[in-house]
Amino acid sequence: MLRARKPCKEVFVHIGQMIASARTPFCSLEFFPPSDAAQMPDFYATVERLRALDPLFVSVTYGAGGAGGRKTLSVTAELARRGFAVMAHLTCAGADAASLDAFLGELRSSGVCNVLALRGDPPAGQPWDWNQGAFCHASDLVAFVRERQPDMGIGVAAYPAPHPESSSFAQDRRHTAEKMRAGADFAVTQLFFDAREYEDLVAHLRGQGVTTPVIPGILPVQSFESLRRILSLCGANIPGKLYLSLEKAHADGGAEAVREVGLAFAVGQIRRLLDCGAPGIHLYTLNRADLCLRLAQEAGLA
Repeated sequence: MLRARKPCKEVFVHIGQMIASARTPFCSLEFFPPSDAAQMPDFYATVERLRALDPLFVSVTYGAGGAGGRKTLSVTAELARRGFAVMAHLTCAGADAASLDAFLGELRSSGVCNVLALRGDPPAGQPWDWNQGAFCHASDLVAFVRERQPDMGIGVAAYPAPHPESSSFAQDRRHTAEKMRAGADFAVTQLFFDAREYEDLVAHLRGQGVTTPVIPGILPVQSFESLRRILSLCGANIPGKLYLSLEKAHADGGAEAVREVGLAFAVGQIRRLLDCGAPGIHLYTLNRADLCLRLAQEAGLA
């Protein structure tokens, strides 16, 4: 049975509490608002197809440098109206206290009571100095939201492999723990391809006394070109055996063969993560229903 939910102005929906009380592994989904308004009907059709997965919650991304905030508000409001538990991405880039207060207020008035607090990316091609902004780190944003909206659900990002800009592995782990101690209710990881990295991340946090749930984020490889782009952006490590398998599939059968190899690997990855105690799986949908539905079915999430 699908979970019917009301906006938080009627019944408060706190994703952190939902995760903590989940008795069986769940899935959650990430969507991004289409850049073209003409694509919105197809976008919502995709969302409705993925409702079949009964996601515990869904998240909606925010543009680089704070761009696209209005679209995030519009989409999150509509998904809340449709009965989903929704989390809006929120970034430090270009933000100040007044703009954040206004954004959080609009979220609540539309029935969205959860945010994913991120440092975010600066606008492409523009010089950027993080030290000049009102908020330099995601932990600053977490603390701000927790002070201004004490009952709001707050998620943060975690990196199984260090963030590309971290000076060291230890620094990255320290920053992750700081975000959680600042008031985060849960974390969602950046995509990764080696389950041992997730296990090591969780073990390190637990060793530091941080018990915040960490949900692994999964994105199946869909083409060799997209894989190269993803690796350059997020700094994820890829096992050599998987890379060689994808390279061979690309040479023998093109994008379709690569998708099959990527799907099979993601299925195995999900099963291992759930076996090692992950509370659920966060799927980076790329606004595509077919692959997500098949992945969830084959991995036992549906």
